[in-house]
Amino acid sequence: MKKILAMTLALLMVAVAFAGCKNNNKPGGDELSAVQKIIKEAEGMTLEELAKKAIEESNGKTFYGVGNSSRGKSALPLFIDYLKTIDPNYELSFDWQQPKNNKIFEQLSADSLKDVGTFAVTLIQDGNQIESKMVKTGILDTFIPLDWAKANNTTADEYKGYLPLQTLNKVFEYNCTGTKTYTNCWDYVYEGEHGLFMAIDSEIVGKNFLYMLTNEKYAGYLKEAYEKLDDTKKAYFTPVIEAMKTDAKDLGLGENGCYGLAWIKLWVESYMTVEDDGPICNTLVQQSATDQFGLLVYSKLRSVEESDTVSKNNIKVAAYQDGYEGIGGYGYCHYMFVPDNSPLPWTACAFIAYITCTVDGFSAWGKDMGGYSSNPVVAAGTEEKYGHSKGGYVDGENVFDCKNDRGYDWWVNNGKLVIEDPEYCASVAFTVGSWIELLTKYKPE
Repeated sequence: MKKILAMTLALLMVAVAFAGCKNNNKPGGDELSAVQKIIKEAEGMTLEELAKKAIEESNGKTFYGVGNSSRGKSALPLFIDYLKTIDPNYELSFDWQQPKNNKIFEQLSADSLKDVGTFAVTLIQDGNQIESKMVKTGILDTFIPLDWAKANNTTADEYKGYLPLQTLNKVFEYNCTGTKTYTNCWDYVYEGEHGLFMAIDSEIVGKNFLYMLTNEKYAGYLKEAYEKLDDTKKAYFTPVIEAMKTDAKDLGLGENGCYGLAWIKLWVESYMTVEDDGPICNTLVQQSATDQFGLLVYSKLRSVEESDTVSKNNIKVAAYQDGYEGIGGYGYCHYMFVPDNSPLPWTACAFIAYITCTVDGFSAWGKDMGGYSSNPVVAAGTEEKYGHSKGGYVDGENVFDCKNDRGYDWWVNNGKLVIEDPEYCASVAFTVGSWIELLTKYKPE
């Protein structure tokens, strides 16, 4: 272990030096690609101006998109309808693909080898791999819509990050048909617990969640929650935390890093692998799933149909319960990009502007809880329209408190959501990543 840590720390020094040259591949300077020149011009245009460019460019053609969210397929018809309000004769065919098992990076990499690519736009998650595989390699370009920048009190030139369409959350939920409750985030890794969770190699944002627990802010949340435990539970966790102090030092973590490593170790060794969040949700809402819990995408509750044995009232969102201590889940972004060889860059920019700057455009995601627009104007309009925290969780005579979405600000501040930071994840991917790989290698079946 010591040799591995020494090697990975050396590799980290190279990675940090590389990360220090961060460039989000936004248009600038003299050496611009053809697509980047279009993006540079597009960043100074209104949505209506972009729409007219899109109509001119793509009328009668086919628009191909690829993304980690299937809802791009729902958003494109809305976009086409919007363009038809400007030109009733406009026609656009489309195809939206959602690669499984993290194959989107391979698909975009292969498409980048063409002079003119197939995909006009992409919606993609996993900030760590986006930075290392897509942006630094010049495969994807960032476009910042004018109205989005204004809503966030910035400009395209000033803004240094990628363009997030939304933040999603994965939250701790537990079946409440029995007497067991989870009042502290350490309860999930207590003796005998086995949470349902997507394997971290199936969906890499899960690994990023674990990386973020070593960040001093979130490790501090874990320490605070640990200190609220009773003496019996403290006695169980203290030896593990103490044993992690040396590893935390070797990995270059902060003073609370040992709490993050201890939680990660216990979680990786105990969780039950499920290949998708949908089946996790479908299990937990069963009347027969007494005392089970999981960490899963919050919006999956939208698909649950009530029956004699299945109900959304069979589960509770842990962070919503009075007296809950510690992290309530984690949040990660869906980012929008234009491939540097996009065949329809004007249309891609118009589509991005439409879904990030209008309530109707974002509705494919915003109509359900658990997806939070990065545009504060759109976020407010979405809540006003759909009212997730204002009665949107009432269905006829049924009231589903689990669907009473408290909103992004609540989740970040009260729910202590662990937010993915692409730069931090990239900085610890070699060190903490290798440490986690050793845990998963010997994970009990």
